[in-house]
Amino acid sequence: MKRFTSLLLGVCLSAAAADVSSLADAFDQGKVSLNVRLRYEGVAQTSLLDANALTLRTRLGFTTAPLHGWKGMLEAENVAAYDGDSYSQAGLNPAAARRAVVGDPEVDLGESTEQGVEFTSEINQVYVAYATGATNVTIGRQRLVLDNARFIGDVGWRQNQQTFDAAVVQDKSLPKTTLTYGFLQQVNRVFSERHAQGKWQSDSHVFNASYAGLPAGILTGYAYLLDFHNAAATSCASYGLSFTGATPLDRDTTLLYRIEAARQTDYGSSPLSYRTSYGIAEAGVGVAPGTLSLGHEVLGSDHNVGFKTPLATLHALNGWADLFLATPAAGLRDSYLKATANLPAACGLTVFYHRFAYARGGEQVGTEWDSQLTRKFGKWISATAKWADYRRDVVAFPNVRKVWLMVDYAY
Repeated sequence: MKRFTSLLLGVCLSAAAADVSSLADAFDQGKVSLNVRLRYEGVAQTSLLDANALTLRTRLGFTTAPLHGWKGMLEAENVAAYDGDSYSQAGLNPAAARRAVVGDPEVDLGESTEQGVEFTSEINQVYVAYATGATNVTIGRQRLVLDNARFIGDVGWRQNQQTFDAAVVQDKSLPKTTLTYGFLQQVNRVFSERHAQGKWQSDSHVFNASYAGLPAGILTGYAYLLDFHNAAATSCASYGLSFTGATPLDRDTTLLYRIEAARQTDYGSSPLSYRTSYGIAEAGVGVAPGTLSLGHEVLGSDHNVGFKTPLATLHALNGWADLFLATPAAGLRDSYLKATANLPAACGLTVFYHRFAYARGGEQVGTEWDSQLTRKFGKWISATAKWADYRRDVVAFPNVRKVWLMVDYAY
């Protein structure tokens, strides 16, 4: 992070020397962003005490207006809990060791000292960006989400967002083509800086090429070469292709589809030796009231190592109960049915049904129902009620029931 901060200061100083009045305009015409999210999450899990997490996430940022193609962004984040020991903060609070985990540890922007307030480095984003023509370069701590976040995401569901200390180049010079390259120096994970696994030191390269010029959908190819020095067992190299799209069948009905396949091996500092695969096929129909889709996803296994997606937005995948944030050693098969509906009073409903099995051997390990109801209130406020219920078929996994109630303000 130090090298990114130094670069940020250098760019700002050079811009100021070139045109101070214009730099002032860049700040005067900049944009303030504010997000406040109040959420209750309750968890009932086999062999653990119930967790009841009432947390408030506040995120405040400022982005300058572009100046000769340059702009800068600074965003801070705070997560406060009403009763921090009413849930396990991933091991950070020993008093709640027997309770179920809720992945929203408290994150303080500062702490009281005899000298006043000492601010920590828990900054969500701080970067400079330069745009020229159809090319954009961003250097610093930033969000990065690629495709459906199956491999690279910001874990936006959790209160403390995942960000990357990175240099990212995105180019759209070719017609209907987006090329992305990123070098990831550090991963700032959702567990906060206080956690031993809150930061991963990284020497990772991310390549993604997407072409939207086909009549039936978008074709994407990628190579994710992930190497983590203090989490070596998660280091891996993944190479894949995906195709996703929607084709009208008639005036009121649309065919929806997604297919993807990838191969993965150990990489970099990984102590493992394996080679496995990933695949998903999903098809559905969309009509005016909503959509109905059927899908089958397989994360393979080799030498007792399951397919890895360490930087994914995992909550959105394989069930909201979060039983499969790490792929089992025998791999995972997820057969699912998904339905969405547009309801009266600006409400939206989403329902999932999952059947989970090991990829190797095919033994069924459990089923899960998920449902979510959302409603918008004007331009900036939304409310969400959400529920997940996982029932196990093998003792390797617990029964888990979760409920969320959330109000979100975004400006």
